[in-house]
Amino acid sequence: MNITAVIFDFGGVLIEWDPRNLYRRYFDDAESMERFLEEIDFMEWNLLQDKGRPFAEGVADLTARFPQHADLIRAYHEHWEESIGEPITPVIEILKRVKAAGWPVYGLSNWSMETFPITREKHHFFDLLDDYLLSGEVKLVKPDPAIFQHMLDKIGRKPEECVFIDDNPANVVAARALNIVTIQYQSPEQLERELQQLGIL
Repeated sequence: MNITAVIFDFGGVLIEWDPRNLYRRYFDDAESMERFLEEIDFMEWNLLQDKGRPFAEGVADLTARFPQHADLIRAYHEHWEESIGEPITPVIEILKRVKAAGWPVYGLSNWSMETFPITREKHHFFDLLDDYLLSGEVKLVKPDPAIFQHMLDKIGRKPEECVFIDDNPANVVAARALNIVTIQYQSPEQLERELQQLGIL
């Protein structure tokens, strides 16, 4: 394989993200919280913000459909930062080693252009990346094949020259279908092992 670059997902790979981090304080039990998230189809709704829809518009749409949950829906917009957890330090250390070994490192993430700057300012590990592409920039979200093509065009690489690391199985399948070399992230130990097998570490 003629690998020349490594591409990391952000949420769930380099840094923790989970709306439950925010919502736990609004519910007495986990079951009620899960019913709420399922009822409003939170993940699909949030994906539209990742795709470029303004948060204010998204909140207005969802509160109109679920007025009984208006306060909870607004809470996510108003306290979004609480959904972000800690950096996943062992993976960041792996990223540092990959970069120190001479590999260009990039990022490809489903993330709103409204909210990413808040996280970018707080966490300096993003400085390690040679470049990155956010879904909100191009109004496309993984696993749409078009966003992977945007990434390849941006960094000037062929699919088979890139290793893409993501925790979401659908994203991994989509990238692999384009002949991108893929790793479905499960743990730092597993990631390190697979990067070693590829000759990157």
